[in-house]
This record gives sequence, C-alpha cells and structure tokens, in this order.
Amino acid sequence: MMLAPMLGEAWRAMGANRMRTFLTMLGMVIGVGAVVLMLAIGQGAQYAVSQSINTMGSNLFIVLAGAPSSGGVRMGGGAGATLTRDDADAIAQLPEIDAVAPTQSGLAQVVYGSNNWNTSVIGSTPDYLYVRSWAVVDGETFTDSDVRAATRVALIGKTAAENLFAGENPVGKTLRIKQNPFVVIGVLAPKGQSLDGRDQDDTIIVPLTTAQRKLFGSPFRGAVRMVMVKAVSAEAMPAAEKAMTALLRQRHRLREGADNDFMIRNLTAIADSEAETTRTMSLLLGAIASVSLLVGGIGIMNIMLVSVTERTREIGIRLAIGARQRDILLQFLLEALMISLAGCLIGLAAGVGGALLVNALTETTVIISGSAGLVAFVVAAAIGVFFGLYPAKKAAALDPIEALRYQ
Repeated sequence: MMLAPMLGEAWRAMGANRMRTFLTMLGMVIGVGAVVLMLAIGQGAQYAVSQSINTMGSNLFIVLAGAPSSGGVRMGGGAGATLTRDDADAIAQLPEIDAVAPTQSGLAQVVYGSNNWNTSVIGSTPDYLYVRSWAVVDGETFTDSDVRAATRVALIGKTAAENLFAGENPVGKTLRIKQNPFVVIGVLAPKGQSLDGRDQDDTIIVPLTTAQRKLFGSPFRGAVRMVMVKAVSAEAMPAAEKAMTALLRQRHRLREGADNDFMIRNLTAIADSEAETTRTMSLLLGAIASVSLLVGGIGIMNIMLVSVTERTREIGIRLAIGARQRDILLQFLLEALMISLAGCLIGLAAGVGGALLVNALTETTVIISGSAGLVAFVVAAAIGVFFGLYPAKKAAALDPIEALRYQ
C-alpha cells in the first residue's frame, strides 16, 4: 500500500528540518491551545451563571410594593405599603400561578451565646422554600400553624450558622434576634452566591407574622414588602405577568391611565439575559482564538511553498522515474496534514494544561469538553488540507524536465 511509505517519507521530511517544522506548527499550537482554553473558560462561565440561576428558583417573579413620595422625594421600590397578604392570596388563585410567598425582610443583629452576627432575616410562609427551590438539610421547616400563631422558630442558612454556632449543630438551639428568642428548627441547604454576588446562605427565615409583629413591624395589618411568585411554567410567564398586573390594578382600584402602585420583576428574564450575555462572550472569545488557527494555516502554506521550491529537483526525479502527479500531490498534502495534526495535539495539551492552571490559580470555573477538543482537531485537519492544497498542486504540476534542470 502506497500510503504507509508516503507517511514515512513525510515524517522524514519533517525531521530533516526540525526547527522549521516546529516553527511552522507553532501557529497551530497557539491557535488550538487558545481555542480550547477560551472555550473552557467560556463554558465554565456559562455553567456558573446557570448554577446561580438554578439557586434562585425557576419561573420566578417578584412583586414589590410601590415607591411612595415624601416631600417630593421618591422612595425605593418596596418602601410603600401597597401590597398585602390578601393580594398574595388573590394572586395564588390565578390559573397561571403555581405558588406565592409574601415576605417581610430586613437586616438584624443576631446573638447566640458570646457570638453575634448581622444577617438578613426573612419573614415568609412555608411556600417560600418551594418557590425558591430551597431544601432543609437538617431539622424541619415551620408550618402554616406557626405562621398563624406567630411562633418564634427559625431556619438558618449555612453562612449565618457558621458565624453564630462555630461548628455546633444549630437545631434545637435558641438564638436572639433583636433581643427576641427564636428556636432554630432547621438548617437550609447551601445555595451560594446570587447573580449580584450576594451570599444567599447568609440568612435566617422566620414565619411571616413573627417578622411583622416582633421584628420589623408593619404599617398596617397584613402589609408586606414583596411577594415572590412562581408561575406554572416558563411558557406561562408572559400571561402570568399580565394577569397579575390586571388583578392588582383591580384590587387597588387604580383608574385607567394611573400609574401602578406596585412593580413586577421577572427574575427568570433577568437571569436569561445574563446567560445570553455569557454565551455571546464565549462565542466572541472562541472567534478571537480561532484567528490564531488561520494564522497557523497561512504559516503552513508559506513553509510548504518554500519546501516545494527547495525540493524541485527531487520532485523532477520522482516524476521522471514514474511517480504520478497525484502521488506528488498526496505526498505534500500528507506533510501539511501531519504538521497540522501534530501542532493540534500539542495545542490540545497546552489548552487543557492552561485551563487547569487558570482553575488552580484563580478558582475560576472551567469546563474542558471533549466536543471542544474534537472541533479543534477537525478544524486543524481541515486547515492543514486547505492551506497545503495549493503548494501540493504546485508541486504536482511541475514539468519533470524543467524540474530536473532546476538549480
């Protein structure tokens, strides 16, 4: 079979000028390495964003109380007293809505023994954990009867537990929030950072009525700062937003043309926008890195043209003793392909090593996928054939007599 001797000849040709061969494949090494590294970082960023999205819960809305004005100064969203628990119950009856969780929250100083910690305290209903897709890993959650009785029980997040209990099991222990004693009945599963970098585990969750009566007060009975809403599906979210807007305007007796005294934020849309931005950046990084592959291909073509010129007499001798044009064409194509693939293999190793180094030094999430390596390998092979084709054709088209005369 002719292919094996041709491969051997191509390997000897590469070994005859090792430095030139190495410099030729350097463009492919850099190109493939950069593509693998950039895709690993980009996919890692996408994964980190998707994890942050998953910790928020799915199909989520936040309905905030309105922004009141005082002396011409408008307060922030949620500062008004325009939402009530009855509003939340009415929203829960809409067919597009799966669950709702009215909340009243704020920062508070929490004390256990000699330890104290300033953390976020959220007052809500048992459905809050369902809406947020949040599990209790130790102990149990509070119930609707705890909300009705305004009992002093609490669920604690991982960060708050570590700072207050220093390795002790918090379940069954009593801590004080604004001097009010609360019994810890459960520990929440870790959630990590939110999209805005906030530590979601630095929190304590208590029954809504307890927060209203014992911790943060309420401008009037039943008033809440916001309502978290979970739609039945992602497809139902546009209809759910319209239905909630119409319902709240009707309940709050707002005239046609009057501004809403509430705000609805689509958290899933915000998260999807973040994810789309990350995907776009990943594609941009990959495209920039791919330019190096093009440069590497041009380098291969340039060196192969030089090689054709240097080996003109050799080509003439081969043609004179019976080699066909397609044999010459295949010989030079194989040399270009071998240079390209060798550079690709070294580049793959360099890209994977670089990704692991980035992960070790910066703790940035990187994902090394086999598909990225396969794509880089196929592209490198295609570039080797594409840019090696012209020099190979030029070599095959040489006239044997003129080639033998070449000095």
